[in-house]
Amino acid sequence: MAPRTGTEERYATQMGELWSVLTRTLSRLDALAAEPERLDDEAARSALRRLQYGLHTAGERVYGLAPPVGAELVHTELWDAVAGARDMTSEVAEALEEDGPDAVGPLVHEWRGALFRVRLARSRLTAPRPAAEPEYLARRHLRAPLVASILAICGACAFALGASVGHWPIWAAGMLAVGGSTLVYRP
Repeated sequence: MAPRTGTEERYATQMGELWSVLTRTLSRLDALAAEPERLDDEAARSALRRLQYGLHTAGERVYGLAPPVGAELVHTELWDAVAGARDMTSEVAEALEEDGPDAVGPLVHEWRGALFRVRLARSRLTAPRPAAEPEYLARRHLRAPLVASILAICGACAFALGASVGHWPIWAAGMLAVGGSTLVYRP
């Protein structure tokens, strides 16, 4: 279980520090993924392993933070995205070591997608959360559809009854009730 970080401010500060480190790592990995032919160089290969380790440590830091209430799901998504990018970077490094730079080609799109997923998860984490709707608005939203449904059901029953017994005022009232239901509630 992850330790509690305390306040939302502290969580935001720690995520900001983490993101400043992670941004550099992602930028370097994106540059390598954009030009996979650069991976033929020995320095690029060792840089790839260092960057993979950077993703690993970032994932551990994300895991070690306890998100504020309401952000648990997107925090988990960020952790999963960082782990996915780390694993995909590992696959690229292994393919590069075993079969050379030509083996990286088929993995590039998936690798770039994994790196993008980290940025996407981070943007979801920093997106403003909608404020909770006050209870009186929730009740008001329920009242109109309920009244419209009752009017439509009663109107349909009155129309069917009036039509079957032959009393036009009853079926006319049913038609008015059904029509009134459309005026009471407009989605």
